[in-house]
Amino acid sequence: MKQLTTPISDEAIRDLKVGDSVALSGIMVTGRDAAHKWMIETFIKKTRAPQDDDLQIHEELKKLLNGSVIYHCGPVVAGLDTKEYKFIAAGPTTSIREEPYQADVMKHFNVKGVIGKGGMGPKTLKGCQETPAVYFHAIGGAASFLAQTVQKVHGVFKMDFGVPEAMWVIEVKDFPVVVTMDSHGGSQHAVIDEASKKVLDGLLEKPY
Repeated sequence: MKQLTTPISDEAIRDLKVGDSVALSGIMVTGRDAAHKWMIETFIKKTRAPQDDDLQIHEELKKLLNGSVIYHCGPVVAGLDTKEYKFIAAGPTTSIREEPYQADVMKHFNVKGVIGKGGMGPKTLKGCQETPAVYFHAIGGAASFLAQTVQKVHGVFKMDFGVPEAMWVIEVKDFPVVVTMDSHGGSQHAVIDEASKKVLDGLLEKPY
């Protein structure tokens, strides 16, 4: 298993291939549907005006995400009243919902990795080649185990989105993932889709 700590260099990303197991350590930021839509509309396409402290958050995110990782995760978090935050569950969210946004977000913030489950599509795969970046597949159904890799919650942005959709800044140690989309155009998800389609086409061709 390869060990990587954020910020991750372009060279380290280029060295990763589909199938590599990686233990991630360092700072990463969670982000789901609301966060990606907000980042695209406010800072990339600029179709909505920044509100409140959006510009300040943008500057903080540019520092935090530069060479780092976005985790598609809607965590269960304790300590909301005292702000002594602790992750109780931190399983991956299905990533394909971020397909319209992910490549642009990776490029804008120089994100080197995206963690989720289920994989992503051709636009994100192209973004992985250009940024460069990789898609890391995390273990579905292991939310409690993955939460144990979170050493510290450093803060949170956009709590007005709600706890699952907010952008949590976390520090992890040995977070286990597998590369399933790399910066060389490789995608295990595309391979599986194609193989599944062939099987389905074969079944549909059989006379009954």
